[in-house]
Amino acid sequence: MWWFQQGLSFLPVALVVWSAASFVFSYITAIVLHHVDPLVPYISDTGTIPPERCLFGIMLNVSTFLGMATMYVRYKQVSALSPEKPKILRLNKLGLTLGWMSCFGLCIIANFQKCILYYIHVLGACLTFGVGAIYMLVQTVLSYLMQPELHSKDIFWARLAVFLWSSSSILSMFVSSVVLYSGLYGQNLVQKLHWDPQERGYTPHIISTISEWSLAFSFLSFFLTYIRDFQKISLRAVVSLQGQTLHESLRSPGAEEQALLVAGSI
Repeated sequence: MWWFQQGLSFLPVALVVWSAASFVFSYITAIVLHHVDPLVPYISDTGTIPPERCLFGIMLNVSTFLGMATMYVRYKQVSALSPEKPKILRLNKLGLTLGWMSCFGLCIIANFQKCILYYIHVLGACLTFGVGAIYMLVQTVLSYLMQPELHSKDIFWARLAVFLWSSSSILSMFVSSVVLYSGLYGQNLVQKLHWDPQERGYTPHIISTISEWSLAFSFLSFFLTYIRDFQKISLRAVVSLQGQTLHESLRSPGAEEQALLVAGSI
């Protein structure tokens, strides 16, 4: 059995691989069609013009679903491991709420392009990265509270390092974006997809775009830390058949029930 076939580890693996592919494929398509500059465009700029916009949208919608599923499994895992620790359970519920809010923001980014509905797109980015960073912080705190009995110290330090990486990227992106869009370097920069290195504002633009790519991959790296934990999780579904055929109706409330156990990881 391969390592990604153990337990539910395929969930974070699929989330990371699929999300990275959505960024890379959209970037390659936009570069080939000369819709953006090859040198570090905004991720959102690579999903602005068709056909890459369609590819970007549909792939990020799938990433949203994978993210919600991964966060829910993580929530159930923490709940099962610490059933009698109220502090951990409260943080766990907060983490799930924040995580799903972040996923909703990703869905907004996928379906509301920057050059069309800028403010809604920015709202989605704030939910994805801002609320998502708080989700990462909550999970890092949970990892601290659960070690060394339930979590190794290495996992805690890895998640703390990735959280600090994402926080520095957020700060860098925020400062450079405020400087860039302050009006000092012209108007309507939101619609600008091509930049000349000799233009005013090119330096904060590059800092902002590099920070955005760094931030995106810091988030993906955080979910990579779930793989080892998810290898220890398996799901089983119990199907209760009330009757021998699918077209019969129940004759009485006490009708015989036949239970089948469908075993294996799903």
